[in-house]
Amino acid sequence: MFEATLAGSLPKPDWLAEPEKLWAPWRLEGKELEEGKREATYEWLKIQEEAGIDILSGGEQFRVHFVHGFLETINGIDWEKKTKMGIRDNRYTVEVPTVTGKVSRPRSIHGEEVKFIRANTDKKIKFTLPGPMTICDTIANGFYETRPDMAIAFAELLNQEARELENLGVDTIQFDEPAFNAFMKDTVEWGVDALNAAQEGLKCKTAVHICYGYGIQENIDWKNTLGDQWRQYEEIFPSLNRSEIDQVSLECANSRVPPSLMGLLKDKEVMVGVIDVASLDVETPEQVAAIIKDAMQHVDAERLLPCTNCGLAPLPMDVSVGKVQALGAGAEFARQSLL
Repeated sequence: MFEATLAGSLPKPDWLAEPEKLWAPWRLEGKELEEGKREATYEWLKIQEEAGIDILSGGEQFRVHFVHGFLETINGIDWEKKTKMGIRDNRYTVEVPTVTGKVSRPRSIHGEEVKFIRANTDKKIKFTLPGPMTICDTIANGFYETRPDMAIAFAELLNQEARELENLGVDTIQFDEPAFNAFMKDTVEWGVDALNAAQEGLKCKTAVHICYGYGIQENIDWKNTLGDQWRQYEEIFPSLNRSEIDQVSLECANSRVPPSLMGLLKDKEVMVGVIDVASLDVETPEQVAAIIKDAMQHVDAERLLPCTNCGLAPLPMDVSVGKVQALGAGAEFARQSLL
């Protein structure tokens, strides 16, 4: 009950990459880099175990970027041909690589990473992959007729990878779809279909993580335009409730999302965000349990998984460790006090 888990990334140690910066380049090379990725992953696994986290994550220590880490070995992408593109419905503009041919996956992308994680913990493990719509919102389309066509093409590659990772012992495959919260109409029309294709045939738990983003200034500025209530989830949760996915995330800690929207996910397990990723304040177990208690008004206790709102990567290491510890302690406090 109340299985605690992380929604996404964790900070990299300062000897591996520049701290408190999203998508910072590596500070090591070659064999030292590969050893460093494993050391950082191992350290985070042990921190999570000691904190009482139930479903562990490698924290994306092997990747610079949560999307490009999957894409960098995919055929059909020209990394030299940069296209200026508005990301998340023009929330910010960046130059991105371009799809110039049919995409294909020549080999396993994250298999060695999963083998390492599985070998170093007896607990359940989760692995995160970018969702097909978010991939399409992070890379330019110079080949496929439409964006939905490209999404299905990437969904097929994600499904291939996910099946391999499941066979290596992953208990939960999570697809990260922040684009769902920016393109609600597209999410309903084709985004959920692409997500279903990505998870087709998996026997392990499957999750989709949607949120209001990292605690970076662009996201904070965007949230300040959304008014007193953030109701974006209201448009997409009915479709997600009809989807094949098992778990859906919801940002609850210090958010303006009406908790009642959890009632739209009556057939799903709900990852309830109880840790704020846009604040340096470390939550207390009592604060975490209070959010869980509020969520129980709208979702059955057996379907509730306390988690972080989003990834912790941009936060200081000590703050992130404290928040992971608060998540584990808060889930245990809730078990003892609410059940």
